[in-house]
Amino acid sequence: MRRLLPLLLAGLLMQGCSGQEDASAGHGETLLVAHRIHTSDPSRPQASAMVWDAQGRILAVGSAEDLWTAWPDAELMDLGDAVVVPGLIDSHGHLFNYGFSLMSADLAGARSKEEVVQRLQAFAADLPEGAWLQGRGWDQNLWPEREFPSAADLDAAFPDRPVWLVRVDGHAGWGNSEALRLAQEADGAPSLSGDWQPEGGRIERADGEPTGVFVGGAARALVERAIPERDDALREEALSRALTAAVSVGLTGVHDMGVSRADLALMRKFADEGRLPLRIAAYAAGDGDAFADLCESGPYTHEGGRLWMHGIKLFADGALGSRGAALKEEYSDDPGNHGLLAREPEAYEAILRRARDCGLQVTTHAIGDRGNRMVLDAYANVLGDGASGSDHRWRIEHAQIVSPEDIPRFFALDVIASMQPTHATSDMGWAGDRVGEERLAGAYAWRSMQDAGVRLALGSDFPVESADPRLGLYAAVTRQDRDGQPPGGWLPEQRLTAAEALEGFTAGSAYATRSEDQVGRLAPGLRADFVVLAEDPLQVPAAQLDELTVLSTWVDGRAVYSAD
Repeated sequence: MRRLLPLLLAGLLMQGCSGQEDASAGHGETLLVAHRIHTSDPSRPQASAMVWDAQGRILAVGSAEDLWTAWPDAELMDLGDAVVVPGLIDSHGHLFNYGFSLMSADLAGARSKEEVVQRLQAFAADLPEGAWLQGRGWDQNLWPEREFPSAADLDAAFPDRPVWLVRVDGHAGWGNSEALRLAQEADGAPSLSGDWQPEGGRIERADGEPTGVFVGGAARALVERAIPERDDALREEALSRALTAAVSVGLTGVHDMGVSRADLALMRKFADEGRLPLRIAAYAAGDGDAFADLCESGPYTHEGGRLWMHGIKLFADGALGSRGAALKEEYSDDPGNHGLLAREPEAYEAILRRARDCGLQVTTHAIGDRGNRMVLDAYANVLGDGASGSDHRWRIEHAQIVSPEDIPRFFALDVIASMQPTHATSDMGWAGDRVGEERLAGAYAWRSMQDAGVRLALGSDFPVESADPRLGLYAAVTRQDRDGQPPGGWLPEQRLTAAEALEGFTAGSAYATRSEDQVGRLAPGLRADFVVLAEDPLQVPAAQLDELTVLSTWVDGRAVYSAD
């Protein structure tokens, strides 16, 4: 058979992102032949060929000989030794934040405060005078002192320019003195001094004065309200950059968490103009205007099939790295600190009841064992006796530190665990310090969840972590960093197999948005969303999963990315 991949990609890429109409503008059927196709379909796990129609709908999956006989006039695409897997779906990301992170100073992996300042100085060289210097990705756990920084650490290099830096987990911010000054001069702004704290947040202080670190969304907002609002052109550029980067690593779908009315409007604009190269399952911010819109008008689905909003995203607590995750017992390395609940259980349940009555799916960020238990208790109270078997598809995002006795409750309540494998390999160097060895029994417990029958949907939480799903596959299977440490993996009993990890990024993520009848598998009747790889993720050594070569990414049977 002829090898037509380079020729086809050259033509299809010119069309693939130009409009949803283009995805259905083909001339008949296309027959793809590959060394191996992993379908994620239990009825036919592997195949060597696949046929889809001009609308991007799969007609058949099977052997090359059988499908060539049945569709002799189909346009042939012979991939040779390449391997095909279903389109990879990130079950938890933040597209706008990702795009903005690509447009701000990258502080990820900085090994000291001095390195942070050096990166900021390089980035600031191209900024207009007086513009806020923003960055993302700092992590004090990587520094020798492993302590929160202060405004003074930034002031010498930036005495006059406001600086605001979001921690790697997105749940804490660090500003210089100029940023704090502007924050307190904003209209209606409270003093940042004293002993008061915002509900659901914490201002780090010394002798009653803010140090420059703000933990939790409510605390961060006290500074961020002073940052000039990003205009429409900048937001559009951010979304465009994020989408382009996502498809380049094999993503054909993203569950976007915490979407506002304005965010959805811009996504709809992209969808109307045929500029969505992947599918977005948007979850409305549970304290925002998009939630109200859903209750008033009902769940939203774009006619193009690449954008929908059927649920809301809430917060139970903060993050472990900034000691904001809500724990039943105090932090092992911070006596007296039990973390932060985003809202009290009664107020949280009231929002759940409203979402239930509006017919919406609910997902909740919960990291600490107290946060996870509160969510499970609230779900049980609100869903009632019908929780099991009602097909509600309610989710918990992260589920990082869970009491072992609570893991079976996920299954009993039919709660989906949306987890991010790279969080474990990023946190493993200090997680034990935070919670102690005993509480690690339920930490990042993918295997325990899997064995308990809990449905797993895997993702990254980008830009907290890299959007690259290959790193997620690698972390899920090895529980090691990219240098292969620690030997044998961290808490290796919680590893997944490569097949389980792949399912978590495909069929598992599709199920979590009720889209399993459209994507997540390669089977007749489903959409032709797939990724072409040079290597077989189920055959290569686990240590090579992070180095898989993405040759091309396809949505609706059209190429949206090619490495050529």
